[in-house]
Amino acid sequence: MSTLKTEVAQSRQAAYPIDEVNLNRWSPRSFLEKEVPETTLKSVLEAARWAPSAFNFQPWRFIVARTREERETFFPFINEFNRSWCEKAPVLVLIVSKKVSDKGDFVSHAFDTGSAWGLFALEATRQGLATHAMLGFDQAKAREILGVPEEYAIQALVALGYQGPKENLPDGMREREVPSPR
Repeated sequence: MSTLKTEVAQSRQAAYPIDEVNLNRWSPRSFLEKEVPETTLKSVLEAARWAPSAFNFQPWRFIVARTREERETFFPFINEFNRSWCEKAPVLVLIVSKKVSDKGDFVSHAFDTGSAWGLFALEATRQGLATHAMLGFDQAKAREILGVPEEYAIQALVALGYQGPKENLPDGMREREVPSPR
């Protein structure tokens, strides 16, 4: 684990013993414009695949944008504030969940997808990556641009990559670039 990550865990104190990866996971906004190796990205996605789900339905889907061209298709639906920092992230992921199964409505799709996101975020941290989930985007526009079918609920947009220094952020965001003590 990187020195930066170890410092995060040292500044956060759990009330009871937990794995350090839980303390190191936080949501920075500063990213390096450094490509995430495909095998690393696939490991993060693989962790999400192993999340528990009702009836083993696995309703989550991750729409991944890795290339500059792919990420640029996401930019029009991201609000201005989030776009000001997330454009440097080398990977953007739209997380969606299938609302219906072959038997009809699937009431736990959002809960199960949240579990997959949690494992995704923890594995990213373990792999030396940072994640930042966002809700500040136009879901209808995302659905239209990416062709997300109506039977899928849009849950969140995630920036993924290597954490950069807070000095890379616009002035108003630098002081906010610290993990919360909870």
